[in-house]
Amino acid sequence: MAAEEGKPVKRRSRRRKTAHLKKVPETRAMREQLRERCRGIADGLDRSTPLSKDQMEAICRELLTRENLPESFLGWTMVMLSSAFWRDQVAAVPPERRLFLLPHCLKHAEGCPADYDQFGLDCKTCGACSIADFRSTADDMGYKVLVAEGSPIVLKIIVSGYVDAIIGVACLNVLEKAIDKILLAGIPCMAVPLLSSDCRNTSVDEDWVAEMVATPHQQATQQTRSYVHLLRRSSRIFEPDHLERLVPRTRSEIRLSELNGQGIGALDPVAATEVISHDFLSRGGKHSRPFITLAAYDAMNGGHATMADGEQKIDQYSDSILRTAMSIETFHKASLVHDDIEDDDSYRYGAEALHRKYGIPTAINLGDYLIGLGYRLVSRNAAELGSDTASDILDFLADAHLRLSEGQGAELLWRDNADKRLKPIDALKIYALKTAPAFEAALFAGIRLAGPAADYVQPIKSFARNLGVAFQIINDLKDWQGDKDNKMQLGADLLSGRPTLLWALALDALDEADQAELYSLVEHHELNDHHRLVRARQLYLQAGVFETAHRLVDKHQEKAEAVADQVEPESLRRLLYYLVDTVLSRTDSDYTPTIDFVEPTMGDALPIVAG
Repeated sequence: MAAEEGKPVKRRSRRRKTAHLKKVPETRAMREQLRERCRGIADGLDRSTPLSKDQMEAICRELLTRENLPESFLGWTMVMLSSAFWRDQVAAVPPERRLFLLPHCLKHAEGCPADYDQFGLDCKTCGACSIADFRSTADDMGYKVLVAEGSPIVLKIIVSGYVDAIIGVACLNVLEKAIDKILLAGIPCMAVPLLSSDCRNTSVDEDWVAEMVATPHQQATQQTRSYVHLLRRSSRIFEPDHLERLVPRTRSEIRLSELNGQGIGALDPVAATEVISHDFLSRGGKHSRPFITLAAYDAMNGGHATMADGEQKIDQYSDSILRTAMSIETFHKASLVHDDIEDDDSYRYGAEALHRKYGIPTAINLGDYLIGLGYRLVSRNAAELGSDTASDILDFLADAHLRLSEGQGAELLWRDNADKRLKPIDALKIYALKTAPAFEAALFAGIRLAGPAADYVQPIKSFARNLGVAFQIINDLKDWQGDKDNKMQLGADLLSGRPTLLWALALDALDEADQAELYSLVEHHELNDHHRLVRARQLYLQAGVFETAHRLVDKHQEKAEAVADQVEPESLRRLLYYLVDTVLSRTDSDYTPTIDFVEPTMGDALPIVAG
């Protein structure tokens, strides 16, 4: 299944609802039969590169057709195929470097003595449920065990370097959400699906789980490429000690965490900006931009960092390459500081936003400092990078910075303008300016670090524009789901009067009376927020906004993939596909907004009529 070098791998963009594809085969005999068929297929596959979801689906559909079984078993069969594909790689990881992920719904709902902490269920070995039995065996073998439901910290645990493989038990819904990105990154993973998804006292094929846990440690017969080493290094360079080495401070050696509650007043006033900025750089984030730069650089050099000894390959990267990757993240962090001020957001990375903690003037200055630092991370390494290389990267960064500011400026002017009319094409222009430049800059920097990049400029721009626009539309849709990654409040975009494609699509489809009502929902801040959102949701549904937005995501995703289809070398093409699959990941829950309708009462004095 690996792509032949230099040959484009055509893909189908099929991001659609999957709830009807998540049925578990009813009988044990049928499950056994399908599992054995998947193992036989996996044994004949080339395991040098991870299977894409498209490849897995095509194989499993063919299998189900051959066995005369319904399409509804597709999700379950894909889990079986994926587990069989990765079993060899999981076995190559010693048990003490494996994570065993268990769902809390296997516990007995009544009488369970365990409490929850930040890592999930703090399971006690009481013998009251199967969790204790599984955990006891895994503990004896040296596994790290986590009892949680699709915990978002799983990938963080992998990236942090604590474990190298995952085995898990979960329902198909959770496996789709929690495991997809892990598999796409090439992280060895096996799973046994629960027999139901009712989330209460459910069951599982327990002997299958026991067999999975007992997977013996042995050498892999073939190594599968993985982005885990690049993901880890992209995160690690922002850890305090690595940050201090790569970006040595000149004003003070004191860290913010060492002030023991004294506050920044205890610092030298001149040193305070540097101290706070370093602390902010080391805090939180997915570090996707430096990953893209390092991964693009690696792809142009043969993709050696994705092999089993990838960590050693990355150790050979010069500090100037690492600092260039850091510069992209530094610009991003600066934009977050300024965005939080402009949107008056309260929190960032789970802590108080900088402007809330230190005041707006200081926060503006901190953002400006980070911009200057980002440019210096490249300019100070010009001798090692080569003057032409440094100049090209700096010019590209400056252009990206200007376009980002233009997009943000357009959004702010619209938000503060009394006229809230917006056409879909104008919203898309803002999205392209705000989101695409970061992807462009990260890709270009990595490619240019590896050599001449002139032939890649236009493909990068087209790919990044379509990826960025699709990403922003998905982000808008997530706002109606209460996006935990980026928003603290569901519906914040509409309540704050931010120009979104959803708003523009609604205005484009509604009649004048409904348009006027939609305007009033944004303008009348004294109204109850929940009721404003409920009615806006009704109008959006009436206008078909959410479905149209998903079709636009599909359109831009197809365009991004079409660019990737033509890109060489194959290792860079594979990276572009990976970015599409991870950045534009959608599941069933993304398709329908979750605001419940509540009938307004007379006391709410809400001048709208609920439909």
